[in-house]
Amino acid sequence: MNLTIDEALTQGGAGDFQRRLLGIFGLVWAADAMQVIAIGFTAASIAASFGLTVPQALQTGTLFFLGMFAGAALFGRIADRVGRRKVLLLTVACDAIFGLASVFAPDFATLLVLRFLTGMAVGGTLPVDYAMMAEFLPPKNRGRWLVWLEGFWAVGTIVIALTAWLAHLAGAADAWRWIFAVAAFPALIGIWLRLWVPESPMYLLRKGDEAGARAVVNRVLAANGSHPLADEDRLAALPAPGADQGLFGPALRRRSLGIFATWFLVSLSYYGVFVWLPSELVKGGLGFVRGYGFLLLMALAQVPGYALAAHGVERWGRKPTLQIFLILSAAGCLLFITATGPWLVAASLLLMSFALLGTWGALYAYTPELYPTGLRGTGMGTASAVARVGGLLAPSLLGMVVARGFGVAIGVFAALLLLAALVTLVIPAETRDRAIS
Repeated sequence: MNLTIDEALTQGGAGDFQRRLLGIFGLVWAADAMQVIAIGFTAASIAASFGLTVPQALQTGTLFFLGMFAGAALFGRIADRVGRRKVLLLTVACDAIFGLASVFAPDFATLLVLRFLTGMAVGGTLPVDYAMMAEFLPPKNRGRWLVWLEGFWAVGTIVIALTAWLAHLAGAADAWRWIFAVAAFPALIGIWLRLWVPESPMYLLRKGDEAGARAVVNRVLAANGSHPLADEDRLAALPAPGADQGLFGPALRRRSLGIFATWFLVSLSYYGVFVWLPSELVKGGLGFVRGYGFLLLMALAQVPGYALAAHGVERWGRKPTLQIFLILSAAGCLLFITATGPWLVAASLLLMSFALLGTWGALYAYTPELYPTGLRGTGMGTASAVARVGGLLAPSLLGMVVARGFGVAIGVFAALLLLAALVTLVIPAETRDRAIS
């Protein structure tokens, strides 16, 4: 009897194998979050260390995002050609090596180079992790588990906020070195843990290695306490319409344009808000809504956002959940504009943090399911690269409108988030409970 990979994985359900995979991928995902969020927490310390202004020090963030753009665009495509596992090991090793080397940078020029290389590694891990995780999950559980993986971003955010707070309280010299050291540590552990992860069975089957795919599937079934495939069972790939035409071929053009535009608009808004917030809240001026303590509270608000997104993608569907969180994110921005006191300001910021990270959870669950195996890494890589363009443009956009007041700037991001909700209407597919080809 012919079985698809999804049908074979469904026999064992989501069990011990997937839990280990979630822990391994989640550890490095948290490390990636630390590297990204560290941009806002290290700029002032880097400026003090090298005698720079804070805008000059933020060039480390610009180079990091450029590296992420290059890594996402490059490694997603490579993963579709040479395999997920090889790219997985290479990118996490580079993440650890260049991230740790950043701690010991003797001058600003060296630090810029190392942040670019770290960004390349981080950019490469993002699309490959999600493509691979999706390919090891049965359809019934896929959306929820992919949101849980994205939830490790909140763990990384909380850890880096705590690290920055403790370094500040301790009066640490060159606090940025401590922050980068903590950010690199999980990736160092992740190198060894990822040796346990086998190649994706969907990738092996697409390459014609049915025996290899069968061996991996049986390993998953055994880890989950299920019987191996019967001798008469043969693994067969689902038809993949448009796989040979590329991301913008007739079969995939609408979904690619819609999902990439959504990634861009969400990234532009997210980084526009969160590049400004750390430095603004630390220096105060908003009553009790200030300092590292409130930043930590904002990070904690992300956790229920992910939890609701994990529920929503399975209960309501991927696209409706994404649209709901986009509207909630815009509502948080609009509430900030109209807030008349510190309590409303606090509520708006917490709502923004809750909803924006729920948006990311839904987006990361939805995107890998829109593409066949032969284009999944490329699709995720392109989406991630587009998001990095948003991250690069966000500070410039903020700078252009901030002279009119931060309320105006946040209003612009509210409009962009509402536009993103409208753009999702272009995407013709809902992928809940559907097999991936």
